[in-house]
Amino acid sequence: MLKILIITFFLLISGLLFAQRSTDITVKDLQSDVYYLASDSLKGRKPGTSGANLAAEYIRRQFEACNLKPAAENGFQYFDIVSDITLGEKNTLSFIDFDGTINKDFMPLAYSSSGTLSATVVFAGYGFDIDQDSLKWNDYDGVEAKGKWVMILRADPEIDSMDSKFIPYSDLRGKILTAKDHGAAGVLVVTPVGYDKDDKLIQLSNDNNDVTSGIPVINIKRKIANTIIQPSGYKIDSLEKILNKTRAPKSFQVPIKVDATTSIVVKREKTANVIGILEGSDPLLRNEYIVIGAHYDHLGLGGTGSGSRFPDTVAIHNGADDNASGTAMVIELAGKLSAVKKDLRRSILFVSFSAEEMGLIGSKYFIDHCPVDKKQIKAMLNFDMVGRFDRDKNSISVSGTGTAVELDSIVKKHEKGLPFSVTHSSDGYGPSDHAAFYSANIPVLYFSTGAHTDYHTPQDDADKLDYEKEKEIGDFAYNIILDVNKMAVPLAFKESGSKESSGRGGRRLKVTLGIMPDFAGSEKQGLRVDGVTKGGPADKGGLLKGDIIISINGMKVRDIYEYMSRLGKLKHGQTISVEVIREEKNEVLLVQL
Repeated sequence: MLKILIITFFLLISGLLFAQRSTDITVKDLQSDVYYLASDSLKGRKPGTSGANLAAEYIRRQFEACNLKPAAENGFQYFDIVSDITLGEKNTLSFIDFDGTINKDFMPLAYSSSGTLSATVVFAGYGFDIDQDSLKWNDYDGVEAKGKWVMILRADPEIDSMDSKFIPYSDLRGKILTAKDHGAAGVLVVTPVGYDKDDKLIQLSNDNNDVTSGIPVINIKRKIANTIIQPSGYKIDSLEKILNKTRAPKSFQVPIKVDATTSIVVKREKTANVIGILEGSDPLLRNEYIVIGAHYDHLGLGGTGSGSRFPDTVAIHNGADDNASGTAMVIELAGKLSAVKKDLRRSILFVSFSAEEMGLIGSKYFIDHCPVDKKQIKAMLNFDMVGRFDRDKNSISVSGTGTAVELDSIVKKHEKGLPFSVTHSSDGYGPSDHAAFYSANIPVLYFSTGAHTDYHTPQDDADKLDYEKEKEIGDFAYNIILDVNKMAVPLAFKESGSKESSGRGGRRLKVTLGIMPDFAGSEKQGLRVDGVTKGGPADKGGLLKGDIIISINGMKVRDIYEYMSRLGKLKHGQTISVEVIREEKNEVLLVQL
C-alpha cells in the first residue's frame, strides 16, 4: 500500500511538471520522472504498446517544458518494429494416416516461411557440411536433398563442451542455410536427447527481425520423427548415439511423403525516438551538435524471448534503472542546459531512443535517418542504467574515453573532487545506443552505474534507485558537456576498440571480417555494413560503411544469420570474394582473412 501511495504522489507531481521544471538537476525531479516512467500504468514500456507511447508523449512534453525545439514530426521520429510473431490460421503436418496436432506434435519456427510442401524426407544427421583442415563432416554426402524435406538434429555431438570445434556449425539458422544450399525445400528439426530429454517444442519468439528462412521449417517431436524414419530401422536416440560415437555421417533417404503447411503472422507496430533541440548561440558553431541520449523502452510484461532473466514469468517489468533512470537524466540535463542556453556555442540534440532492448534499433534508425547533418554531430553522451549506485564500490563507469584524443583528459579534469571514483574504459563499442554513433565515427561517452541482480527482472522498481547519487552523476556529466560544447575546435575522433560484435547468442567465430553488421535487419537486399574496423580484413579489401553484402564466395547472404553462417566456415588466411551493392551497383571485392 505504501508503494502505491508513493507512486500515486509522484504521478501527480509529474503532471504538474508538464508546465514547469527546475533549471537544476534535483532529486525531486529525478524521482518524479522515474516514478512515472517506471509505473505499472505504463506496463513496462514495450515498443509499439500504449505504455511506450505514453512514455514517449511524457518525454516530449518534458522536453517542451525545458524549452527545447521539437525535431522530426512534432518531436517524434517514427519507425516500424516487429512487435510479435504468431501462428496463422493453418498449420498442419501429416503423413500416411497421421495428422499432427500443433504445439503437441509439431511447431513451425518463428523464422519459417509460410507455405505448403509435400515431399519425401532425407535424414541428414546434425546437418553439417564441414570441410576444414582439422574437421571434415558432410551429412549431405551420398544423399539427394533437392526438393525434399531434410530432417536434422539440433546442436552438435559435443553439446557439453564449451570449447567444442563444432560450435561454429551448431547454430540452427546456419544448418537451415546449409540445407537450402543443398536444395532442401523444407526442414524438419528434431531435438536430440542429449540436448533436451523432455523434448519440448521450440516456441515462437520474436527476435526482432522479420527475415525468414525462405523455406518451411518445423520442429517435430522425437516420437513423430521416429514414425517417419521407421522404414530405416533406426530411431532418433540410437542415431544420436551413433553420430556422437563415430563422429561421421549417418544419412539416408526415407520413402515416406510428408505433407505440411506453415503459416506465420508477423505483427508490426510503430514506435518513435523522441527528439528535442537546444540551439547554440555561436553563429559559426551552432550548426554543430552534441547528442545527449538514453533509451526509454523496456521489456513490457517479459516472457519468453523478451530478454527477461525470468523468461517463465509474465509480469510487468518496470525498468526503473533500465532505463527510466537514464531517460530522467537526459530530461534533467535538458532543463539545466536550457538555463544556460546563451552560453552554449554548439547546439544540443536530446534524444530518447526506443527499441534499444530489441537490438539498438532506435539509435541505428536515428543515425540512418538523422534529422541534422550526421557529419555535424561532434559527440554523443549516452546514459544507460545510472540509478543503482553501489555505495560499497563507490564508483561509476565511463566508457568511450579513448574515442577522441581529448576525452580522457576532459573526464579526468571533472572527476577531481567527486564523492565517487570513475572507472575509465577507452572502448567505444558497447551494448547500448552509443554503439551506433561510434560506428559512425562520432566520439562517445557511456555513463553507467552497472548491472545488478534486479536487471531485466520485474524487481527493477523506482524505490530502489539512489537519486542523490544520480544527481551527482548528472552534475558531473553536465560539466563535461559544457566543456565539450565550448571547445573552439571539435573533438577529434579516434578509433578505440572494435566496431564489430561477435554476434547474437555469443557465437564464437574462427575468423572475423572486421565489420559492424546491421543486426536490426533493416536492409532487405542483404547485410548492410554499419561500420568497418580500420586495418581489418574488410578495410584492407575495400569494403565501405554502407555497402550491402549479398554474397560471400558466391553463396548468398540475405541477413545477419546467413552472414554468420558463411563466416563460420571460412579459414584464417583464406582469400574470399565478397559481392556488395554500392550506390546501386554490384561490386566484387577480394578479402584476405
